Amino acid sequence: MSNQYANDVEAVNGLADSYGRLKSEIAKVIIGQDDVVKNVLISLFSNGHSLLVGVPGLAKTLLVSTIAEVLDLEFKRIQFTPDLMPSDIMGSEILDDNRQFKFNGGPVFSNIVLADEINRTPPKTQAALLEAMQERSVTVSGTKHLLPSPFLVLATQNPIEQEGTYPLPEAQLDRFMFNIPLDYPSYQEELEVVKNTTSDQKAELNHVLTSADILAFQQLVRKIPIADNVLEYAVSLASKTRPNGSLATDEVKQYLSWGAGPRASQYLVLGAKCHAAVSGKYSPDIEDVQAIALYVLRHRIVRNYKAEAEGITEDILIQNLL
Repeated sequence: MSNQYANDVEAVNGLADSYGRLKSEIAKVIIGQDDVVKNVLISLFSNGHSLLVGVPGLAKTLLVSTIAEVLDLEFKRIQFTPDLMPSDIMGSEILDDNRQFKFNGGPVFSNIVLADEINRTPPKTQAALLEAMQERSVTVSGTKHLLPSPFLVLATQNPIEQEGTYPLPEAQLDRFMFNIPLDYPSYQEELEVVKNTTSDQKAELNHVLTSADILAFQQLVRKIPIADNVLEYAVSLASKTRPNGSLATDEVKQYLSWGAGPRASQYLVLGAKCHAAVSGKYSPDIEDVQAIALYVLRHRIVRNYKAEAEGITEDILIQNLL
């Protein structure tokens, strides 16, 4: 790709153009859900993982498989269940015909991994996936196996059924760049969905980017310059969520028991850079930080009992900080 674009300005234009093409290809299959598509693509180009939170039947799996197809990437889906073992995700050593142990990679060895209903599986198996997300490698019997790149985990969580689930601990949630809520479609969108899914027409999808393009765009996003005042805004926004910190507002002290860590500041900056690039800008401004702040912060702050009793949600607290 370095030879494809003469300079970084052209490369940013190329990213914005590719993003537009990706969106129109995905729209052939996924109706509505514009914010969800946008944020999943931003997390991909920022080399971060996302957690999709929504009730069943909102096309989460279809969305992820469509994105994988348009990007010409390998895609695997792992259905998390209470009896799933870490080796079911990572892979294990098996005896081959010559009586030698040979590593047989699990479904995590893929470019895009959909971890379906991640809160249905016990902590040991959740931890195995989260380690792979963080290290981008898997260690089995003392041997390290690198995962393919690009590597993106999209985990889904069902917010309604809480029986028999193991909610992800805060420290593990922190591994996800974005927490993206999915909502029901509007009446018009649902009409369209039902019309398309109950007929015999199948959309023809074109590949837009290769894995080499994606890796190059991931490097490009990191190279995008950011003004000091925007950087300071992002870091102070994360700091303001810490109830014991010097920047905490009265509302934060009153309603939060825990704030966002430094990883939030990093993702606010990376996400803002990418948001600016896909919007056709060469450097992020404060609006770009604000555009992704909810997705970065909502799963990194912990409300106290007072907030829960008064019905103060994470989103309300973050909106007030913005």
